[in-house]
Amino acid sequence: MEEYVLICEDSTEGILTGVYEAYQFKKRMGIASHDVIHLAVREPETQRLCTQYEQVQTDYAKAEKVTNTLARQLGSEAWYRISMALVSCFEDKADAVYHTIVLGLGQHDRNITDRLQEDCVQRTFRCARASDNELCHMKQFLRFAELRSGMLYAKIDTKHHILPFLMPHFADRLPADNFVIYDESTQTFGLHARYKKWYLMRGADFDEDRLVYSDVEAEYQELFKRFCDSIAIEARINPKLQMNMLPLRFRPNMVEFR
Repeated sequence: MEEYVLICEDSTEGILTGVYEAYQFKKRMGIASHDVIHLAVREPETQRLCTQYEQVQTDYAKAEKVTNTLARQLGSEAWYRISMALVSCFEDKADAVYHTIVLGLGQHDRNITDRLQEDCVQRTFRCARASDNELCHMKQFLRFAELRSGMLYAKIDTKHHILPFLMPHFADRLPADNFVIYDESTQTFGLHARYKKWYLMRGADFDEDRLVYSDVEAEYQELFKRFCDSIAIEARINPKLQMNMLPLRFRPNMVEFR
């Protein structure tokens, strides 16, 4: 049996465009089942026999149509889990989400993301859980520093592209502040101007060494380090538990561990 693989951009919009094109491709080719159609975020090094590969160009209008359909027919909770899966770093996320969507829309099941007995749903759940866990960690571990201009700056280094979900959290809590969150792993900036909407930016030249911190920033950082040291109980220090609660990969950008 011949199979088809649609290769799309590794982004939320790219994968949702792939979902849209997969439905159109099935209809156009007269394919009986979605089971023989798959999505991928990159072309495999070795192509399989009896498999046709097609490139999909990202189309934001098509992606928006899929978004609206999923939010309307599957509900906000299912859409949130699907969107968290889409920003994960796993290579099989596009195919898992695509077949989860097919199953959910086909059966009009608003609880589709709870049906973990289905392989595609289980894979989607795994992707969503990983990115959601990292999002929860970053909400707690992110540290801002004040620049001389008064702007707040923070740097993160994430496995998953969670910045679009992290920005609303801090925009809601710091509406009166100008702040920037820089994701080093994806080289993406989250920008927020006081009392205005936030937005994302990629591709800008950036040299962190040129940042100038405010005169009191170093003093506040030193005070915070002393505070963390002073509240620690030496007899109860448990490095193994600390590493479990606060993984090493989060520490380089945290003031108290520098």
